[in-house]
Amino acid sequence: ICATKPTIWIMTVTTVLGFLLAIPLGLAHAVEPWYLSAPSRIFCTVIPGTPLLLQIWLLIMGWGLCFPKFLGYAVATNAISQVSVAIRCVGLNAFFAGYESEVMQGAFSGVNKGQLETENAFGMPRFTMFRRIWLPQAIRSVLPPLEGGNDTSTQGNTVGATITVVEIYSVSSRVRSDTFIVYEPLLLLAVFYVSSAGIITLMLRCFEKQVPGL
Repeated sequence: ICATKPTIWIMTVTTVLGFLLAIPLGLAHAVEPWYLSAPSRIFCTVIPGTPLLLQIWLLIMGWGLCFPKFLGYAVATNAISQVSVAIRCVGLNAFFAGYESEVMQGAFSGVNKGQLETENAFGMPRFTMFRRIWLPQAIRSVLPPLEGGNDTSTQGNTVGATITVVEIYSVSSRVRSDTFIVYEPLLLLAVFYVSSAGIITLMLRCFEKQVPGL
């Protein structure tokens, strides 16, 4: 039971922060200036195009090489587990945002340009136009595919077991190695992840019903 708390926390942080990061990435991908769209396109190509496990290991190894003194301090103070959780969240957030930014880019591009041009002709500030028209309509159209996108954070959540993050998958592996009981921990793990994905999907559908036009 204790192992489910960090698992749920990491899944929640990954989904929320990953989606918040996907909004500016998708917007930069949809706008015309190359100096905004080019970095977003590179990010959306590199991050989803490389395995998540490879990204996690590059982050944790690169962090140790770039900040050796901080690594020694984390080991000395027994804070290496917290550092591993933070690195895992960063990697999962980037991976989730890389996928969802493509969806957000399509949502921003799908908003009727005539509305934006009309509000611009009336002198509405760009940030106000983005906050009142462009972003709400893009989020309204992205909610249905977002229900399937939450599986990315659920499936990638098990990667943390490879970097000593104590969560439900690592506990399940430890139980299998200590007791040689194979199927029961795996079935319990599958039930947990299916239930988590189902709860997230139900929450998104309830929110979707509250949005007019869907």
